[in-house]
Amino acid sequence: MLNIVGKRYWYFGLSLLIIIPGLISLILFGLRLSIDFTGGALWQLQFTQPKTAIQPADVKAIFSAAGFDEALVQTSTTTSADDTIIVRAKPIEAAQKTALQTSLQARYGDFVEQRFDNVGPAVGAEVTRNAGIAVGLAAIAILIYISIAFRKVPNSFRYGACAVIALVHDALVVLGLMSLAGHFLGWEVDSLFLTALLTVIGFSVHDTIVVFDRIRENINRYRSQDFETIVNRSIIETLDRSINTQLTVLFTLTALALLGGVTVRIFVVTLLIGILSGTYSSIFNASPLLVVWENGEIGSLIRRLSGNRSVKPA
Repeated sequence: MLNIVGKRYWYFGLSLLIIIPGLISLILFGLRLSIDFTGGALWQLQFTQPKTAIQPADVKAIFSAAGFDEALVQTSTTTSADDTIIVRAKPIEAAQKTALQTSLQARYGDFVEQRFDNVGPAVGAEVTRNAGIAVGLAAIAILIYISIAFRKVPNSFRYGACAVIALVHDALVVLGLMSLAGHFLGWEVDSLFLTALLTVIGFSVHDTIVVFDRIRENINRYRSQDFETIVNRSIIETLDRSINTQLTVLFTLTALALLGGVTVRIFVVTLLIGILSGTYSSIFNASPLLVVWENGEIGSLIRRLSGNRSVKPA
C-alpha cells in the first residue's frame, strides 16, 4: 500500500517551499490592486454603427497599447446596432483620452460619449474587511461544526483544527502566488479575485471532510490497527474519488483559461491554483497533520521546521 502518511514531513516541506516565497512577496510587495480597489476613471461609450464586433479583449488591447494595462472592459449590447462599452481605468488625462478616442474610432467607427468621470473604488476597504471577517467567522463555524460532527471519535476538536489549517494553507498559497504574479507578471487582483478566493476556501473544506469522514468510519472498522495506518488507509481509499472529482473541475477551468478571454483569465487561474492546492492539502497536509498531533510529534515538527535540535517532542 502507498505510504503517504509515512512521508508526511516531505509533504509539509513542499507546502513550505510554496508558501514561504509567497509570504515574503506579500510582505515586500503586497498584492497589485486593480482599479476595483483603488478607483480611477469610468468611461462609457456607445457605438452607433460599429465596423466590427466589439470584443472586450480587443478594446483592452487598445487601452494597453496606450499605457492602461489595468483597464477593465465590459460591453453591453442593447440592440443589434448599438453597442455600449464601459471601461474602468486609472485616471485618464485629456491628451490620453484624445489618443484613445482616435484609436477606438479607427477600429469601431463613431461613438457617443455617455459618461466620463473619476470614480471611487468599486470594492472599498470596508468590503474587503468584511470579507476577511466573514472568512474568520466561517473558520470558527467550521471548527465548531466538525468538532460536533466527529464527536464520537477521540479528540474530535483536532479534526476541525486541521481542516481550518488546511483552509489557511490554501488561502496563503493563492495570496502568495498572486502576489508573485503581480510583481513579476503585472497581474492585478480585482473583485473577481475575492470571489475566487472565497470559492477556493469552500472547495478546500469540502475535500478535507471527505477524507476525515472515511477516517471516522475506519476507526470503528479497524480497531486493532494503529491510528497512522488507519489514516493512510483512509487517504488511499478516497484518493481516486478526490482526484477524479477535481479533474472534472480542472478540465473545465483549463478550457476557460485558454479560451475564455482575457477578462476572466486571472479569475480562472486563481481558481485553478486554489483547487489544486485544496486537493493537495486535504490529502497530504490535513490528514497527516492529524497523525502528527495524535503521535505527539508537534514538538518534533517545530524542531524540524526551525532547525532547533534542543526542542523535545511533545
